[in-house]
Amino acid sequence: MNNSSSTLITVEELCDELLIGKNLAYKLLANGTIKAFRLGRTWKIPQQSLYEFINQQRDFNSSV
Repeated sequence: MNNSSSTLITVEELCDELLIGKNLAYKLLANGTIKAFRLGRTWKIPQQSLYEFINQQRDFNSSV
């Protein structure tokens, strides 16, 4: 299996991990909140970007 830092996930997998809908997922990707790139019309999300986003949210929520 690939190293998790280089594994790419799909928008559907992102939605499953964060328990969000596709509209919010695409919004987070389009505005760069979650770092990703597009190949043609398909978003490719490095799994590490997902982990970084989760850690940022956790850090933000713990400081409030």
